[in-house]
Amino acid sequence: MNRRNPDPHTDWCAGGHRCGLGEHRSEEIVIDLPGHGRAVLVRVRTATGREHAEVRVRVALAAAELPARRQLVGLLGDLRQAVTRAAIAARPRPRRAA
Repeated sequence: MNRRNPDPHTDWCAGGHRCGLGEHRSEEIVIDLPGHGRAVLVRVRTATGREHAEVRVRVALAAAELPARRQLVGLLGDLRQAVTRAAIAARPRPRRAA
């Protein structure tokens, strides 16, 4: 808890300077593939109580333009699929009729 964020910290909250402006933020979870790419995930709870996953991805691109563009197209497709899958998993399921 701090002056800007009166809500108590969650179990996963990293606290300290990471919390502020009404948010709680976890420690970073890093997946690092040296020379190839890196992904960083942070769990965030906003001032309204909504929770999010914040993901940053850095991928080494090919030196030539055409292969780099192909990589970007593939990456965007994969990210769209991942976001869609996560959104579907969060939807409430309809109740079964008895």
